[in-house]
Amino acid sequence: MNDDETEEEIIQKDSNGNILTQGDSIILIKDLKLKGSSTVLKKGTRAKNIRLTDSENEIECTIDGMKGIILKTEFI
Repeated sequence: MNDDETEEEIIQKDSNGNILTQGDSIILIKDLKLKGSSTVLKKGTRAKNIRLTDSENEIECTIDGMKGIILKTEFI
């Protein structure tokens, strides 16, 4: 890697501006309907051990046994 090339580090923040890290627990701040499903994730639902994605506005988590749910950081 040359000195001219720099990698941008993606910093993901929740709706309150707190920096998120791999493995954090989060709580939903709004009811969310899952696309392609009749399931609604209720406000106050907790997800543990989140995984950060390549997008600064999205995280991946598991809620109520459903794996691979992608959430926008503005709702946590």
